[in-house]
Amino acid sequence: MADKVGLSPSACLLRVQDLERRGVIKGYRARLDPAQTGRAYVVYVAVGLAEHTKAAQEGFERAMQAAEEVTECHNVAGAFEYMLRVEVADLPAYKAFHTDILGTVPHVRSITSYMVMGSPKDVRS
Repeated sequence: MADKVGLSPSACLLRVQDLERRGVIKGYRARLDPAQTGRAYVVYVAVGLAEHTKAAQEGFERAMQAAEEVTECHNVAGAFEYMLRVEVADLPAYKAFHTDILGTVPHVRSITSYMVMGSPKDVRS
């Protein structure tokens, strides 16, 4: 990295450590192969709630925190309240999540699923 930014290795390390200390760098992670971890089937799910109360939102968010299939949960503005990224092994696994987990959460009014067919750009990979 030092060569790419034109610094000595020690100066580069000091700058990286400063960024870590200030919280600009939040952490590091391993990139896993979804096919090898059994999570290659990705679905984005738009969820609408029947009630727009704080209690309904907090209950939904707690349920999504507990659902291991949900890798991202975003509260969004627009026609629905939440956008989820769900990673599972295959379509039957998604159906089980849809029916047994998401379908049992109180206050869920609508569920719209968008199956990922390909990812020509994914900067997380």
